[in-house]
Amino acid sequence: MSRAKSLIERRRAVVARGVGQFAGDSTAASGRAGILTDVDGREVIDLAGGIGVVNVGHCQPEVVRAIQEQAARLIHTCIHVATYEPYVALCEKLVELLPHGDATRAMLVNSGAEAVENAIKIARQATGRPAVLCYTEGFHGRTMMCMTLTSKVGYKLDCGPFAPEVYRLPYPNRFRYGDGLGEDDFVRRELARLEQTFVHTVAARHVAAVIIEPVQGEGGFVVAPKAYMQGLRRICDQHGIVLICDEVQSGFARTGSWAAYEHAGITPDLSTWAKSMGGGMPIGSVVGKAAIMDAAQPGTLGGTYGGNPVACAAALATIGVMQRDALLERAVEIGRRVRAAFEGLQRRCDLVADVRGLGAMIAAEFCHDGDPEKPATAVVQKALATARERGVLAIPAGPTASIVRILSPLTIGDGELDRALDVLVEAVLAAAATEGQPA
Repeated sequence: MSRAKSLIERRRAVVARGVGQFAGDSTAASGRAGILTDVDGREVIDLAGGIGVVNVGHCQPEVVRAIQEQAARLIHTCIHVATYEPYVALCEKLVELLPHGDATRAMLVNSGAEAVENAIKIARQATGRPAVLCYTEGFHGRTMMCMTLTSKVGYKLDCGPFAPEVYRLPYPNRFRYGDGLGEDDFVRRELARLEQTFVHTVAARHVAAVIIEPVQGEGGFVVAPKAYMQGLRRICDQHGIVLICDEVQSGFARTGSWAAYEHAGITPDLSTWAKSMGGGMPIGSVVGKAAIMDAAQPGTLGGTYGGNPVACAAALATIGVMQRDALLERAVEIGRRVRAAFEGLQRRCDLVADVRGLGAMIAAEFCHDGDPEKPATAVVQKALATARERGVLAIPAGPTASIVRILSPLTIGDGELDRALDVLVEAVLAAAATEGQPA
């Protein structure tokens, strides 16, 4: 029996089955830059990046060194017990990189879900209002409030009742909901839909926050139109509503900027971060306008492990590598290569209905007859399985797992990336041929 098969059998014997597997029976023993090595010693080109966590690559040397050095000094004391340098230094760096108005504050947590939970708490305390607006196809985590905000039913089966006072709008996804409208008309209609929500669903004076992913992650890398984000900012200002941008998957160089909201030329009131912020270590944050952040009462935010010294050191080193190695610019080049590969595939395969994304956050959606209501899920599953067999790890997205998303480390070499994309394209063509589709 191979080591991989043995490890998977051991997993099934002791790990709760609710802990899902998105990439078959893949295993990992070690990693370096854009390459994973499985427990049988087989190298795999990584296009999943730990679901967007290792933008600076696996086991980035400066990050590893920062972890080692900090672990030798101080592993834990809790920010509520004693203030320590890495926590303060990281908040200083976040405030510098991500200013939210004239004065900005930050707080540190362990994950994206914790960041979202705390952002909602802050917004409610700042406004004295209960309601929150969110979007279809959105993903914000698996804690109870975050599951409520998350759209995909499969992530929250039999977990209710969910948090009250949460209302959902269609995400401004023109591919899915455009009805043939041009972008300007589509944006006008969707902003009018938001305004109508205050008439027939929940009064604006009861809404604490609107939370939106400027680029949806699990939803399939759908980019909110720039004009929509600008209109949303305007409406929130008009009604005193806190605008929260969830940058957990899209942040820290992934889209070619520190924040995806920067592409729309807006600044949210609060933003949530995690994933690639720590270079692989579990850490997240809420960053926001000082007046809103400081509305939260002392003792209502935080937790025992939030802003762990070792994770903070890793995050500071990660940000330093991103700056030194110009990974924001590198993300643009990676995105160009991925988009070109997917658009070339689209010309050869009728199932590729949409290619979209921002920076190095690019995806292809697979549908029959170009209809998002007819997802080609089976083709995606076959293609990704074939790619894994041929040494390329990629993962799906979307409510029906009919979208292929690319989240490779930004340190991946051009040769590795091109080889991986070639394998993925050929795997899709083979899978489409078995479905009787033109390829």
